[in-house]
Amino acid sequence: MDRSDAYMILVIVVVFIVGAFALGLRDKINARKALIKKLQKEYGSEPHRNYKERDREHLLGFYKNHREGFQIDDTTWNDLSMDNVYDRLDYCLSAAGEEYLYHMLRTPRQEDDFEDLEKKIDFFQKEDDKRLKIQLIFSEIGNNSKYSIYDYIDFLKKVNNAGNTMHYVMLVLLVASFVTIFFKFVLGFGAFLIIMVAQIITYFKIKGDIDPYLVTYGYIMRVIKSIDKFSGIQDEALSGDVAELKEIGKSFTSFKAFAGILLSPTRMNSSGNPLDLIMDYIRMVTHIDLIKFNQMYKEIMSKRDKLDRILEITGRIEACISIACFRASFADSYCVPEFGGSSFTGKELFHPLITDPVANDIESETGVLLTGSNASGKSTFLKTCAIDAILAQSIHTVLGRNYKAPLYRIYSSMALKDDIFEGDSYYIVEIKSIKRILDAALATGNQVLCFVDEVLRGTNTVERIAASTQILKKLSEEKVQCFAATHDIELTALLKDRYDIYHFEGDVTDNDVKFDYRIRKGPATTRNAIKLLGVLGYEKELVDDAQKMADGFLEKGSWEAAF
Repeated sequence: MDRSDAYMILVIVVVFIVGAFALGLRDKINARKALIKKLQKEYGSEPHRNYKERDREHLLGFYKNHREGFQIDDTTWNDLSMDNVYDRLDYCLSAAGEEYLYHMLRTPRQEDDFEDLEKKIDFFQKEDDKRLKIQLIFSEIGNNSKYSIYDYIDFLKKVNNAGNTMHYVMLVLLVASFVTIFFKFVLGFGAFLIIMVAQIITYFKIKGDIDPYLVTYGYIMRVIKSIDKFSGIQDEALSGDVAELKEIGKSFTSFKAFAGILLSPTRMNSSGNPLDLIMDYIRMVTHIDLIKFNQMYKEIMSKRDKLDRILEITGRIEACISIACFRASFADSYCVPEFGGSSFTGKELFHPLITDPVANDIESETGVLLTGSNASGKSTFLKTCAIDAILAQSIHTVLGRNYKAPLYRIYSSMALKDDIFEGDSYYIVEIKSIKRILDAALATGNQVLCFVDEVLRGTNTVERIAASTQILKKLSEEKVQCFAATHDIELTALLKDRYDIYHFEGDVTDNDVKFDYRIRKGPATTRNAIKLLGVLGYEKELVDDAQKMADGFLEKGSWEAAF
């Protein structure tokens, strides 16, 4: 092969490498443009995401590691389908943002300290270009794992032999044997080969142990690198956070230095690039990537509090972007809540997950006892009030025209089920659920706001009314404000001095049932349970006999006489 052929091959290789780089750069630019277009289109609309169960597994990471103060318990969270409410609110592009947003919803504030939050939300609502710029930063941080970064950090505690002493000793011996070659070739060359083979064998053993943890390192690296990008955002609303991030970031300088040795996407992946191949052999012989792993490991373990603070600040920033997007998706249908007084007051409140919802007003200083027809909207209204109360104290946003109320600790007892694992009947589950609310009322803290659907439905009528009356009396005391729904009309007469009475109605005809889902003052005056049997296709004779029996009981006060 002459010199001209060698030059031609070299030119072809260079052109191939440059072409591959150019194509990769083009794809990256196109992906960035597509993301910007998607974000611009999505602002003001619902988030378009198809959640799978595993997509939520990492969400609890920040929340579980910051369990201070009042937080929404699992019963209330599940009663209100708050996972689905979270999905409707989640516009985040990074795990840090998703986890902090989840933490916000689970941790309603107990003090009216939303000024800084509102400044950030207002900034993202008004500054479209800067919001997009920051969203692109979070997209680069990303979220490509089902586990939380906090889970991975806990996994890191299991790492063994994280010291570099043996690696340094072997490097010294390797260099010494290489130098010996120039003085005693046979001895030096033999020692060099033995040490090199030992290094390669040891390398693959250790590499297999550390590879599962590189996802953690990669995510941490992306979060730390994002600090420099945030520095370019100039605005008073973010200035404090950016300054703190920059200060904390200084302590991770050595963490970032030469991290590509360990975190390069081409590391030990047989890419075919000659330079990458050479670098892989250098790693195997020198263990430089293993040494870097241990150095980064020690920094993570010793600076976990600082890393936690970075995740908190960046997560809070993106959560504020998500709230701004959420507000935009409801245009003029949301309000910023007011806190104070002793009355729960809501104007045109509606449920975030219902298409074309019916908005309702409510005002009560004592509590609400809600009656009404089956399927008329009682449970949905209770959930609407509960969810809006949580949104008010977490993301400072309520779906409605007006909201003013005290700051609460919020509980519910609604969508309960038999506990087959504990062997509890429905009634036992009910009374345990309500007992936790009564216990919470005795604890130190803000007033309890609770929502109870069908008090003690799991037992007989006589005992249910007696026990329900006493429980609801207890829940009407000074530190509790209770919203309860019931089918037992008798409770409205027994508790009219303690609760504001409201109801929903439905119009049931022979062939159809219609509801307007509007709340009204006073107790329900109509019943429709038996009529609904006919609407749903039960035999006419069965329906008529049931209605006669019910009418007879109401007239004579005895089932035997009515039968």
